[in-house]
Amino acid sequence: MSAYLNTLVFGIYPYIALTVLILGTVIRYDREPYSWRSGSSQLLRRKQLIWGSVLFHVGVLVIFVGHLVGLLTPIWIFDALGISHGAKQLLAVVAGGIAGVMGIVGATLLVHRRLFDARVRAASTFSDTMIIILLWLQLLLGLGTIPVSLHHLDGHEMVKFMSWAQGIFTFNFAASSHVADAAWIFKAHIVLGLTILLVFPFTRLVHMLSVPVRYIWRPGYQVARQKGDGSRINGKPAE
Repeated sequence: MSAYLNTLVFGIYPYIALTVLILGTVIRYDREPYSWRSGSSQLLRRKQLIWGSVLFHVGVLVIFVGHLVGLLTPIWIFDALGISHGAKQLLAVVAGGIAGVMGIVGATLLVHRRLFDARVRAASTFSDTMIIILLWLQLLLGLGTIPVSLHHLDGHEMVKFMSWAQGIFTFNFAASSHVADAAWIFKAHIVLGLTILLVFPFTRLVHMLSVPVRYIWRPGYQVARQKGDGSRINGKPAE
């Protein structure tokens, strides 16, 4: 990859993606607050959704927190705590690998359900299908980085990505140089991750900002209210 293209993809594109992420999310919440939901299709096929959703959400949550802490925590903090680069790399591989397997199994169930269940497919938008497939691909790429990481258990490669991520958030315009010689699968993983951030405001992913902690225990029915005719619960007038 040429120096110009490397700077464009890993030095400029991150700011484009983050800008669209922040502004797009704020504007959507301001102008379309009632679209701030996941648009569940639980009533159409519950069992596969529950298993897939729990595995997917738990796996992705662990991965997200791991990436956030692992990439954005200054290196000197790990050094001060006595955590070597190699130990951090090994932890990332093991914990990330387990969470990644959970996530991709869950995502596979959700993709299968959305593509091959006729009722769910009919109720899905292009955005719904696109984002779950992108997330599935991102999890696959993440798992694909593990064999490469196992050849760099000294943590040297990990430090490159930490320096890049922290450089982006500290407006170090030379940050892209840290990943110039990284393996292609890491670069693909980063680019797809940035693309997911770019499209985030235009998808159902915005619901994750609402922290739906009651999702797992929600009942198998929905409360519907008919406009101009009072509230109706399960087809009966509310008392």
